[in-house]
Amino acid sequence: MNRTTRSARPVLRDRIPGGPDGRRMLVIGFIDKCGTGLWSTAMALYFTYVTGLGLGQVGLLIAVSGAAGIAGAPLGGRLADRFPLVRVLIATQLLRSAALLALLTTDDYPLLVLFSALGALPDRATNVLTKLYAARVAGPDRVRYQAINRTTSNIGWTLGGLGAAAALAVGTSTAFHLLLVGDALSYLVMAALTLRCAEPPAPAASRIAASSTDAAPAAKPSNPWRDRGFLAFTAGESVFFLHDSILQVALPLWIVHATDAPVGLAPLLMVVNSALVVIFQVPLSRFGSTTDAARRLLRPLAALFAVGTLALAVSALGGRTLAVTALVTAAVVLTFAEMIHTIASWEISVALAPDDAQGAYLGVHGLAQSTQRFAGPLLMTGLVAAGPFAWPVLGAALVATSAAQNRLVRRRLPESSLSVVKVTVSEH
Repeated sequence: MNRTTRSARPVLRDRIPGGPDGRRMLVIGFIDKCGTGLWSTAMALYFTYVTGLGLGQVGLLIAVSGAAGIAGAPLGGRLADRFPLVRVLIATQLLRSAALLALLTTDDYPLLVLFSALGALPDRATNVLTKLYAARVAGPDRVRYQAINRTTSNIGWTLGGLGAAAALAVGTSTAFHLLLVGDALSYLVMAALTLRCAEPPAPAASRIAASSTDAAPAAKPSNPWRDRGFLAFTAGESVFFLHDSILQVALPLWIVHATDAPVGLAPLLMVVNSALVVIFQVPLSRFGSTTDAARRLLRPLAALFAVGTLALAVSALGGRTLAVTALVTAAVVLTFAEMIHTIASWEISVALAPDDAQGAYLGVHGLAQSTQRFAGPLLMTGLVAAGPFAWPVLGAALVATSAAQNRLVRRRLPESSLSVVKVTVSEH
């Protein structure tokens, strides 16, 4: 019995791509989301009850920090092309901790806005750097690695949220301070663990260029800002990422303002969303293991968006039973759209990035999610106010974007890239 248990452990470890450093980075991601779950749930309440800000001030602070965070993704990607990736990751973790702890030092509104904005920059950069680390350490298994990372992150976020709920039940200033300090400490723990991670090998083309003894000057690296095809792909991605705002912003507002469903359904649907991601994200990743497979996912993605948005419109037709059934359908279908999109996005964005500027390209791609986080909630509140007919219009826009992305990726990549996994790292 014991022999069987011991022999099974290496097999389980082998199923996680990236070796020991890949597994260590998954733990780091889990800790990251635990800490973020602690703080993000209570952030608005902290600024309201502890620092004494008004509702308008809190909204402006969050908007400004969100706008500042948009620059974090391309900045992080550019730095990762110039400096060792592990060192850049450690720097972002330390900056995130310092910016949070700085909030404890003042109740002055301009300083609170400044510290929040400074914290948003490394926060958004971390998402790109983690993806880049996965692309380098996991190689052709990067999609599965990212799926496992997303699963563990959802578990961490849930645990952090539960911890925040327990602290908020106390409701004292000390409880709010402990949540903030807990998140800051999580970044310090992450930095310590990241120190133990080896630097992943850079893409082969970059290493060859760096080690070349040829006297001829090296060619300038590719520039994503001059790559109109990649910029068009990123713009399409920002539309796809609206699934986040639909589920997190529009769905609760729609339940309250447009349907006969009970208000308590909203948090239950968020639980369903998290549970489905934990259960299905890794199994679904096998459908996007090559660039061609990832591109083919854009067709079912379009169908899922169409069904999900139509279900939201149907939920407002009247009656509690119809509303609940349609809303549950919408939440489930849009959660699968979210999972399918993330799989396709991970693979295609890395495949489109040239080896000599992989970090810069993935940084620009990170703008899609950062921009959506800033503009998506504004768009969703407008859609909720517009009424049921707005949802089929949004669905049609998402379907059209899927078709455009499919054509773009087909034109962009040669036939060989669409049938063979693009290996961006050397075997090690």
